[in-house]
Amino acid sequence: MDDLENAILICFESGPVEASLKPQAAAYCQQAKEAPDICRICIQKLWFCSLVQVQFWCLQTLQDVLRVSYGSMTLDERSFVRSSVFSMACLEGVDSNENVVRVVEGPVFVKNKLAQVLVTLIYFEYPLVWSSVFVDFMGHLSKGGVVIDMFCRVLNGLDDELISLDYPRSPEEIAVAARVKDAMRQQCVPQIARAWYDIVSAYRNSDPELSATVLDCMRRFVSWIDINLVANDAFVPLLFELILSEGLADQVRGAAAGCVLAMVAKRMEPHSKLPLLKTLQISRVFGLLSEDADSELVSKVSALVTGYAVEVLECHKRLNSEETKAVSMDLLNEVLPSVFYVMRNCEVDSTFSIVQFLMGYVSTLKGLPALKEKQLLHITQILEVIRIQICYDPMYRNNLDALDKIGLEEEDRMSEFRKDLFVLLRTVGRVAPEVTQHFIRNALANAVESSSERNVEEVEAALSLLYSLGESMTEEAMKSGSGCLSVLIPMLLTTKFPGHSHRLVALVYLENITRYMKFIQENSQYIPNVLGAFLDERGLHHQNVHVSRRAYYLFMRVVKLLKSKLVPFIDKILQNLQDTLSQLTSMNFASRQLSGTEDGSHIFEAIGLIIGLEDVPAEKQSDYLSLLLTPLCQQIEKGLMEAKVANGEEFPVKIANIQFAIVAINALSKGFSERLVTVSRPRIGLMFKQTLDMLLRILVEFPKVEPLRSKVISLIHRMVETLGPSVLPYLPKALEQLLADSEQPKEMVGFLVLLNQLICKFSGSLRGILEEVFPVVADRIFKVIPIDGLTPCTGTVTDEEMRELIELQRTLFTFLHVMATHDLSSVFLVKSMTYIEPMTLLLLNASCTHKDITVRKACVQIFIRLIEDWCPKPYTVEKVPGFQDFMSNSFATNCCLLSVLDTSFDFNDANTQGLLSEIITVQRVMYERFGNAFLMHLMSGAFPSANCPQEMAEQYCQKLQASTKRESCFQIAFEIKVSKVNSSASSTTVNSKRCKYLLSMRYLRGNKLYLYERNMLLILSPEVVYSVPPMQCKFFQCNTPDV
Repeated sequence: MDDLENAILICFESGPVEASLKPQAAAYCQQAKEAPDICRICIQKLWFCSLVQVQFWCLQTLQDVLRVSYGSMTLDERSFVRSSVFSMACLEGVDSNENVVRVVEGPVFVKNKLAQVLVTLIYFEYPLVWSSVFVDFMGHLSKGGVVIDMFCRVLNGLDDELISLDYPRSPEEIAVAARVKDAMRQQCVPQIARAWYDIVSAYRNSDPELSATVLDCMRRFVSWIDINLVANDAFVPLLFELILSEGLADQVRGAAAGCVLAMVAKRMEPHSKLPLLKTLQISRVFGLLSEDADSELVSKVSALVTGYAVEVLECHKRLNSEETKAVSMDLLNEVLPSVFYVMRNCEVDSTFSIVQFLMGYVSTLKGLPALKEKQLLHITQILEVIRIQICYDPMYRNNLDALDKIGLEEEDRMSEFRKDLFVLLRTVGRVAPEVTQHFIRNALANAVESSSERNVEEVEAALSLLYSLGESMTEEAMKSGSGCLSVLIPMLLTTKFPGHSHRLVALVYLENITRYMKFIQENSQYIPNVLGAFLDERGLHHQNVHVSRRAYYLFMRVVKLLKSKLVPFIDKILQNLQDTLSQLTSMNFASRQLSGTEDGSHIFEAIGLIIGLEDVPAEKQSDYLSLLLTPLCQQIEKGLMEAKVANGEEFPVKIANIQFAIVAINALSKGFSERLVTVSRPRIGLMFKQTLDMLLRILVEFPKVEPLRSKVISLIHRMVETLGPSVLPYLPKALEQLLADSEQPKEMVGFLVLLNQLICKFSGSLRGILEEVFPVVADRIFKVIPIDGLTPCTGTVTDEEMRELIELQRTLFTFLHVMATHDLSSVFLVKSMTYIEPMTLLLLNASCTHKDITVRKACVQIFIRLIEDWCPKPYTVEKVPGFQDFMSNSFATNCCLLSVLDTSFDFNDANTQGLLSEIITVQRVMYERFGNAFLMHLMSGAFPSANCPQEMAEQYCQKLQASTKRESCFQIAFEIKVSKVNSSASSTTVNSKRCKYLLSMRYLRGNKLYLYERNMLLILSPEVVYSVPPMQCKFFQCNTPDV
């Protein structure tokens, strides 16, 4: 053993080796690779060295050299490597020399690497240099299984490394693959196919593994060779004989099935494919599906059957003649029962999409006037497949009930998996509604009567089918109980389903009741059943907290729909909810509540919706509300006292209790209308007013606790809608306290949103409060928002802080807009005169440059109202000194002219057109209030600053004076923009192919069409338009004033 062999062994050694040896050995091997005679060294060692590590290294080195240096090798070197490697693969000359090593009898990884070297040679040399490689190889197949095996490995390697499109290929590889395939088709593919047939026939019994190898090789090539070479009277009978031979190994039978599948899946025109599918007589293999479902053979036959069905369906879709459609439908009817069996009982091939296939089949039935008996049977089988597929695995039953990490992952997975299946169900329901409803009814009945271990999963699946069906039903169909619905819903309400204690069953049961409430609204005799389902252990009193919390929300939705129909049941409802309400208002609730929308507050909203009806007697209504409000207020009182003395760990729990009580009061009040609590039953309003006093205490005692603050603000919002004007006496103190603690942008946003609601609700009644509040609001906001607007570089703020500032600015604009449009602009003049300048500058900047067009429009509308309020007609005395000059000079120039002429101002955008309309309106308002002085400002300042031609400026002013339609002003504004574009360039002739632009402005004047985009102007006249080809047009960056 020489040094190279030693180095190779060290490199391949996986056991302990001296640390310095491996790097040295690797360096030595790399040095050997770079030797000029490395190919001869490798060939020599392959012939005479029996160490498999050395053999593999030499073959790998040969492959690397061929890939990298083939172009620089001499003809003799190439010939030597070619002949040597081919001799090793075919056992040439080995019989005369006993010392020669037979590489093809080595381990699999060595044989595969030898095949890869041959494939690399074929890549470079076939067919131009080495045209006889395949023919020569076939001449040695008579030497037996070793050479046959190597021949198959070479063909398989050719498929893996070059031909197969299952792997990404470079353009060069695709071109080489086409060259190789074309040459093989012309030269040797028929001989190879004959060799496959002869080898399989000869070795089917004596060497099943070799036969399976040959068949697998054949399967790979079917997709690109002439189909008649394999789909003929010789091969097809042989393949089916192999598949159906019980004495043969499953490996051979499965490989034969793979070959038939390759024929079936071969890309062909449908008129050619259909006869092939018919001649296969695929029904011969259907009986094999009933064997061991886990066997390799059944897996292969399943893939064959489903693949066959897909191709038949595709032919049916693509063929148009009645005759071919009838043939394809017959074949489909023949194979579908076996396909359904596979879907229900076997492992489906990963390349086969159950939903996609079934959806395709169902779509073929949509256009039929009536379904035949066999098609109706298929519909039933499809529904059974859906039912089986959506069933949860029983092994996850406990995880799904407890909803631990594993259960949550499984539920998420199944939720995603079910989506397409439910789409399929609804499609089937539209094609055959009666069959679908009958199936679901039977599924529910069978699930109830079943005693199998999968009972929980089967009940849940049946209920899920019913729930999904409801998504495709119209409201009218649901109300009338069309089809079997009039049987299904009573069955749902009156049946005690097994497994109801399980979370999944309980949830989908309640969801079903909620979904089909339209039916119950029309059939009020079932209301007691609905209440029973929600009020007993199936709903609100379910042992699983996830179910009971969800039941609170669903019960609230039910109450919203039934409302007055529940009045006779109020006492029963409250009696059944007594323990639940007690539990929710206990001080231990916060430690075990769920977060989000299922925190339990919805049950209070549900109760409020019932007892808040005017149908409830006044005295009883007061008693009911007192029963609910009293413990909640007590919870807040107790929580406030305990929170003051609570330590760090207990404090969040106490706050959470207070927080929940506030949320519960908020939810409870949603059922009471303003008219009821303020007019017809003021005693109810008094009870809610008492809660406001408590809220003020919370703001005073815990002003910095954000969760409490947000919940209090939310309740104030609610009380404004519920109590109406009677809430006004409580507002000064509440707003004072809230404003005192609104120091951060996020807090100020919440405060402004509340003010917006109050202004919209009470308008002028809020004037006195706003006069006190606005100076403080303005002072705080203008300290953090610069008057020239926010930019990404505003101060040293984080992304989150910037988002908060942007939100504050947007809310401020809304606040100012609400004030201006509710006749409250006089508030700005009482104690806030010092803030008028920064406010107007901020509004001006936003109206000119804000990226949101709707904000710019709102700012212009604010200015319109300010002019109307501060500049009475006739305009004599200035309420705000300097305001007229500001509007006539700064605003008119920057917003009304320069911002419109900016390239970002898109005349084609609907929002921008709305902004332009407001800009024209504000100019007309300024003309009405300021008179000719405003026009003089335009003529002497604004238009000259924009380099606008005098003639156009005069036309524009005339349009403003004439009170004509806004479109005429649009026209002049457009022409002014065009004239500005024309001030800096000369015309250029362009080819019509280059004139492909999204145009931001289009304008027709006289006989010329003006198209404007990105400071470029295209002018088309009638004679130009019709002079094609070529279109002669002028593309302008022009400086001529006469555009």
